[in-house]
Amino acid sequence: MTRKLITFLSIAVVAVTMSCAQAPKPAETHDADVQALKDTEAQWNKDYESKDADRLAGHYTDDAVLMVPGMAPLAGKEAIRSALKQMVADPALSLKFEATRVEVASAGDLAYTQGSYTLTVTDSATKKPVNDKGSYVTVYKKQADGSWKAVSDIASSSTPPMPPPAPEK
Repeated sequence: MTRKLITFLSIAVVAVTMSCAQAPKPAETHDADVQALKDTEAQWNKDYESKDADRLAGHYTDDAVLMVPGMAPLAGKEAIRSALKQMVADPALSLKFEATRVEVASAGDLAYTQGSYTLTVTDSATKKPVNDKGSYVTVYKKQADGSWKAVSDIASSSTPPMPPPAPEK
């Protein structure tokens, strides 16, 4: 009986010791997480330059939601990928964004970035390039591999909408 008790206590001590030596606590990874988010957005900008819809969609979780001016929310990575394929087919496409704020939750599992963007696309009516600028907020969730993926991405244009065409007389 004593031998079983000693074995049990030894296993318990090893288990407690191993649990204390696990991954760093979120507070210890805060600065690394902030840098990882900045690096993620820098890569995302490069992916827009390459106009690769699959790489762009890879920045989102499977259940992500993308909200952009003038469109209904896009729910799910496949809906986002489909919209991105149309977007990157535009030869005038240029999108650049930069965070002015990066916040990581104290638990280290959620974060958000906030910043501004500039966008150039071809106007479907005039077939001429149009410029847009505005602000964005992207909410990220840390993945099992330590990477960050967007779960909610929203852009708000500060460019006034184009007036409707004048009625024909």
